[in-house]
Amino acid sequence: MNELDFSGKQVLVVGGSSGIGNGIAQAFRAKGARVAVCGTRASAADYSPDEGSHLKGLDYFQLDVSNPPAIEALKPPFEKLDVLVLAQGAVIYRRGEFEMDGFRKVLEVNLMSLMACATKFHPMLSAGRGSLIIISSTAAYHSTMGNPAYNASKTGAVGLTRTLGEAWAENGIRVNGIAPGLVDTKMTKATTANPKRLEGALGRIPLRRLGTPADMAGAALFLASPLSSYIIGQTIVVDGGLIL
Repeated sequence: MNELDFSGKQVLVVGGSSGIGNGIAQAFRAKGARVAVCGTRASAADYSPDEGSHLKGLDYFQLDVSNPPAIEALKPPFEKLDVLVLAQGAVIYRRGEFEMDGFRKVLEVNLMSLMACATKFHPMLSAGRGSLIIISSTAAYHSTMGNPAYNASKTGAVGLTRTLGEAWAENGIRVNGIAPGLVDTKMTKATTANPKRLEGALGRIPLRRLGTPADMAGAALFLASPLSSYIIGQTIVVDGGLIL
């Protein structure tokens, strides 16, 4: 028996059109799952050829998670879910999160929408006795001086993971999370595209390299599989040792 075989399973990755979410989506597809992803653009055709290649083999839905009625209105063509991954994320640089508008925007995407999506899909997860995986960040475990909203939202995501893990175990749903360290994606370009910042960051990572979406996908496959059947409410730090 191969515990990492997801053939016949239905997976949904919110925030799966790029970055960590996309790496996770493609990993489940490679293991046989039928995978749907949500992104902000109207259709998969609205992504450039390079970006579009990441959507190959995935079902695509438009969803703006900063708009609560849009989450409520989403009607996917499946009735049960084996795995739901919430990988949506936003950050505002240049001290934009110190303005209340910016603070609210980031909280809406990074925390409020987690609860909205989790409750929206709770009946489908319950029907599939599925796994919910919440992507937070190592920012939940240390300060991030210029990004108070990002930090507060990711800290909140870890608490939400614990609490839903306890609350939904009786429905046969296992809720766990992943806290990525510094992963090479569009969202981290402020660090990775700046040679001096990148050098400083790599100096703090014992493995001396950036994380990749594939690194995060390994943890997601484990958390969704029978290998982790006795784990609930936990957030696994996947950071190359960054916060040790």
